[in-house]
Parts: sequence; C-alpha cells; structure tokens
Amino acid sequence: QVQLVESGGELVQPGGSLRLSCKASGFTFGDDYMWWVRQGPGKGLEWVAGIGAAGDGTLYIDVVKGRFTISRDNAKEMLYLQMTSLKFEDTAVYYCSRDRRGLVRGQGTQVTVSS
Repeated sequence: QVQLVESGGELVQPGGSLRLSCKASGFTFGDDYMWWVRQGPGKGLEWVAGIGAAGDGTLYIDVVKGRFTISRDNAKEMLYLQMTSLKFEDTAVYYCSRDRRGLVRGQGTQVTVSS
C-alpha cells in the first residue's frame, strides 16, 4: 500500500534551517506530482510546495518563496524540503502528500521554530 514517511523535523531557532525528507513506497513515485503540506497549531492543512514528476514545475505559497526549496530523487523515491530563514509562523507538522489538499499523506514530522 501507499506509504509516505517523513523525517527531519526538530526544534530550531528563528533564522535557522532544516531539511525535511520523505520516503515514498507503494506507488509509482516517479509518475506523480508531489507536495509538501503543513498544519500549524490550531490551523487547517495548507499546501506549501509542489514539484512535478520530473523535478520541474515547482510551486510555492507566497510566504515561503525564496526560503524553501522542494526537490526529489526519483531513483531513491525521496522527496525533500529545504527550509531556510525559518520563522515562528513556520511552526507546524509537515507532511508529504500525493495531492495538494493532503488527503494522501504521511504521519508528518514536527517543525518547531522557537527561541
């Protein structure tokens, strides 16, 4: 079955950086547009970034443009999110997902930005 396993989240200070990873299995990863979505405290799910099957066609929400970079390695079935210049408001559980709404997503990894 479809499995998406995220890792890399941790406590980081404002201005810091993190790299999230997601290992995919159970489907043809290289055929799918993939997403990172997040859910902040008391908030709903929001998509953060997306990437085309071939690693092209990236999309970002405005608040992360220039700070986050989504990438993938189809041979390893891995999805990544490089996050820099982290802000308090980036605190959230981050999920990799097969869709922009996060309907098919992993268990998530917690990112906490705090001083």
